[in-house]
Amino acid sequence: MADFVRLQEKETKNHRIKAYIAKMSGGGHAPSRTNLADAITGAVGGLLCIFVLLCLTNFTGAPWLMASLGGSCVLVFVVWNAPLSQPRNIIGGHLISAFIGLAMNALLGSNIVSISLGVGLTIFFMAFSGVIHPPAGANPIIIILGGYGWSYLLMPVLIGAVIIVLFGLVINNLRQTRKYPQYW
Repeated sequence: MADFVRLQEKETKNHRIKAYIAKMSGGGHAPSRTNLADAITGAVGGLLCIFVLLCLTNFTGAPWLMASLGGSCVLVFVVWNAPLSQPRNIIGGHLISAFIGLAMNALLGSNIVSISLGVGLTIFFMAFSGVIHPPAGANPIIIILGGYGWSYLLMPVLIGAVIIVLFGLVINNLRQTRKYPQYW
C-alpha cells in the first residue's frame, strides 16, 4: 500500500512538472506588425522627444535625458492606447522607480543588493499603485549605477516624463484614428 501511495505521489509530481513546462511552449500567435502610419508616427514622436531632450541637455549642460525615456517613447507613440502608455503610468511609474532607486542608493550604496532590491520594489510599488510602466523598471539600475542625487528626480525623471506626455498629446492627436490619452 505504501508503495502504491509513493508511486501515485511521484506520478502527481511528474504531472505538475510537465504541466508547468507545457505553459512555456507558448502556442498563441504573435501580434501582426503595425501599419506604416503607426510606424511613422512612432518614429517621428520618438525622434522629436529625444531630440528635444538632447538639445536641452546640450544647451543647459544639465542631464535632461535618461535611457528609459526611449522605451517610454516606444509605448507612447506606437501603443498609445495601451494602459502602460497612459500619462499616469508614464509619470507615476518613472517617479516611483526613480524615488526607489535614489532611496536604495542613499541607504545601501551601489551594490548588487541595492540594485536588485530597487528593481523588485519598483515592480511591487508600480503594480500595487496601478501605474505600471515597464521602461521605468530600469530607473533604479540607471540611478544607482550612475550615483545620481535627489535632484535627478526632478530632472531628468519628472521633466523628461512630462515632455514625453506633452509630445504624446500633440503628435498622437494629430492622427484622426488616435485619441490620447485614453484616461488620465
